[in-house]
Amino acid sequence: MTFETWATFAAATAVLLVIPGPTILLVISYALGQGWRTALPVAIGVALGDFTAMTLAMLGVGALLSASATLFTVLKWIGAAYLIWLGIKLFRAGGSLDAQPRTDRASAVKMLGHAWLVTALNPKSITFFVTFLPQFLDARADFWTQMLIFEATFVTLAFANAFGYALIASRARSVVRNERAIGLFNKAGGTLLIGAGIATVAVRSGSN
Repeated sequence: MTFETWATFAAATAVLLVIPGPTILLVISYALGQGWRTALPVAIGVALGDFTAMTLAMLGVGALLSASATLFTVLKWIGAAYLIWLGIKLFRAGGSLDAQPRTDRASAVKMLGHAWLVTALNPKSITFFVTFLPQFLDARADFWTQMLIFEATFVTLAFANAFGYALIASRARSVVRNERAIGLFNKAGGTLLIGAGIATVAVRSGSN
C-alpha cells in the first residue's frame, strides 16, 4: 500500500466520520444529558461497533474479490455512486439535529454496549463499508495487510471523532443546537462526499 492511498483513505474517513449519523446522534444525546463523563464509554462503544461492522464487511469484500475480479470492479463503481448519493442527501439535509438529551442515568457499561449495538448492528453501516472500502483496495496487494491497516486507521479515527463530539456536545451545547452552523456543516460535508465520489470515478476512468 502506498502512503498516498493510505492518506486518501484517512482523509475520506475523517470527512465521513464527522457527518452526523445515528451513532453520533446517540453520542450527542448522552453527552447533552449526562455531560463529559459519557465521552470515554460511548467512544469505546463506537470504536468496537465500527470494528465489528468493518470486519464483517471486509470479509465479504475479500470473498467477492477472490470469486470475481469483474464483480469487484462493479462494486467499486457502485461505491462511487453511493458516495455521490450520500453527498447529495447530506447537502439537502438542512440544519436540524434530532438529538434529545437522555435523562436516564446509564452506567458506563450500558452506554458502551448501547453505542456498540447502534453502530455494529445498523445495516447501513455494513452496506456503507462494503461500498466504501473497495475504493481503496488494491486487488494485486495482500488483502489481509490492507484490511489490518484500514481497520486500525478507521477505528482510531472513529474513537477520536466520537470522543470529540461528546466533549463538544457537553461543553458547547449551543453549537449542536445552532441550525445555521449545522446547515453549513452538512453542505460542506455533502460537497466533499460528492467530490470524493466524482474523483473516484475520474481516477478509475483515467486508469482504464
